[in-house]
Amino acid sequence: MQRLLCVVVLVLAVALTGCQQKEQKPPLKIDAAGSHMTKKEEAVVVPDAVKTAWKAVKIAVLDKANVKETVYTIPIGSSFPVPESPMNIKVEAFLPSFIKEGFVMTSSSNELKNPAVQVKITESGNIVYNGWLFARFPSNTFIHPNYGFTLVDAVSAK
Repeated sequence: MQRLLCVVVLVLAVALTGCQQKEQKPPLKIDAAGSHMTKKEEAVVVPDAVKTAWKAVKIAVLDKANVKETVYTIPIGSSFPVPESPMNIKVEAFLPSFIKEGFVMTSSSNELKNPAVQVKITESGNIVYNGWLFARFPSNTFIHPNYGFTLVDAVSAK
């Protein structure tokens, strides 16, 4: 019986030692917006033809508490403080026909095939979302408990 107990203790000791020696994976890095960061940085390439064709985007902001939606026209490259709220929207880039090729996000044309806007949304100065709003997939983007944000349209430079 004592020999069996010694064997069981020895097997447990070896098993525990083996578990401790397993390679530890580093924790997954999460950015302020909750997105998984990649080893390679993603790049946004806005073609010159797109830069000159579009001047602003229309973003609908839903105030969930007051059940009120307002559409704001925000120039590309600017910040917009949402009236009567702690929210601010910075429009960083607009791609009328969003595509992703590897680590590069760009537009395949100037047609509104898959409109997307890259935004940085802050609440009281803190980043709560840094990513994309898609006109064709509004429910697959940023969700906030008090506000909703939807890309509605784009404003041509003409």
